[in-house]
Amino acid sequence: MRSISRARSSEAGTQVLIVAASVRALAAAARRAGYQPLALDFFDDTDTREICSANGCAEGGLDHGFTWENLIPALDALAGGAEPCGLVYGAGFEDRTSLLDCLARHWRLLGNRPESVRQVKDPVRLASLCATLNIPHPETCTGFPPERAGWLAKRAGGSGGTHVAPAADIQAVSPAVYFQRFVEGEPVSVQFLADGANINVIGLTRQWTAPAPGEPHRFGGIMRPARVAPRLERQLRQAAASVTAACGLRGLNSIDFLVMDRAYVLLEVNPRPGAALDIFEDDTGSSFRAHIDACCGHLPARSFEFPDAAAAAIAYVPDGICSFMPEFGWPDWAADRSKPGSPLRSHDPLCTIKAKAADPLEAHALAKARADLLLGRLAHIQDQNTGKREEEIS
Repeated sequence: MRSISRARSSEAGTQVLIVAASVRALAAAARRAGYQPLALDFFDDTDTREICSANGCAEGGLDHGFTWENLIPALDALAGGAEPCGLVYGAGFEDRTSLLDCLARHWRLLGNRPESVRQVKDPVRLASLCATLNIPHPETCTGFPPERAGWLAKRAGGSGGTHVAPAADIQAVSPAVYFQRFVEGEPVSVQFLADGANINVIGLTRQWTAPAPGEPHRFGGIMRPARVAPRLERQLRQAAASVTAACGLRGLNSIDFLVMDRAYVLLEVNPRPGAALDIFEDDTGSSFRAHIDACCGHLPARSFEFPDAAAAAIAYVPDGICSFMPEFGWPDWAADRSKPGSPLRSHDPLCTIKAKAADPLEAHALAKARADLLLGRLAHIQDQNTGKREEEIS
C-alpha cells in the first residue's frame, strides 16, 4: 500500500473503516454523520484525503481489484492499533466474497453478510430465487444460448455496466460469464434500507449509460426521483421487500429493474451502498447513520424526505486529452477529484459531477452541461501547456 495520509488525531467522532473501489462518497457521508473515516480505495483522490481522518490507496489498481495482500495489511495500517466501530464496504467485493469472509474475521462488518452477497450475486441462485418469489426476471443461462442475437453476456459480480456486452461479441465462456436475454425497458432502481427482514425505501432512481468502445452499457450517471405509476412502484417496493426477507439483506442496498408500461423485470441486486449516495446526501449524513443502524437491526421510524431533484454524472477522460492530470481549480460541484500528476487514460473516470434542480431531467441536463464545461476547461489547459512547450522548443 502507498503511504497513509492522516489528519489530526484530536478529531472528535467514532472511527469507522471504509473500503470500496472508490470510497469518497461513503467517506463523505460518514464525515457528515460525525464519524472519523479510515478509508481505503484505488484512487486516493484529493477530496478523499480532505474528508478522511486517514486514507490509503490499495496497490494493484482497479484493474487488479482487491486481494488479501492489498487489503488486510492496508486496513490494519489504517486502524493503527485503534478499535474502529466496524467496517463498511462498498463496490469491489461482489465477485470475491471470500474476502468478505476474511474481513468478517478481522472486524465487525457493517453491511450484508457474505452469504447474503453470494446468494444475490450468483446469477443461477438469483434466477431461482426470483422464480420462487414470482418476481419477473430475464431468462438466464451459464452456457452459450442457442441463438446469441437478443442476448447479453455478463460477468458475475461485475458493476458499473462495464461487465455487460452483447453475447455475439463473446468468443469463449469463462466460469464468471453468464448470459441473459435482452429486455427492452427503462432502468429504475429502488434504493432502500434493510434490517434483515424489513425495508424502508429511500427513493426510486433512474440511471443512464455513457457508452465507450467495447462497453456499450457503461454507467453514465443517476438521478432522482424516478417517477413511475403508483401501482408499478408498489410492485417494485414489494419485490425489494421479498428479496430482503428471503436473503436477510441489511443496511443500504439497491435493486435494479427495467420497467415497461405496467410491467417490470428485476435485473440486479446491489447488496451495498452505491452511487445513489451522491444524490441522497444531506448535511447530517442521515443515510450513513441509517445504514449503521439498519445493520444493527434498527430501521428509521419515518421515511426520508429530500427536496428538489438531483443528479450525479461521471465525467470520463476523452480521447486525445493530456496524459497526466494538470493543476486544476475544481468547482464545488465536482467530486472524486483526480490528483495533479495522476495518469489520465482515455475513457477512465475523471470525476463525479453533481447537480440539483426542480426536476430530475433538469438536474440531468445541468450535470451534463457541467461535465462538458469541466472537460472543456481541461482541454484548454492542455492547449495552453502544449503552446508553452512549443515556445520553449522554438
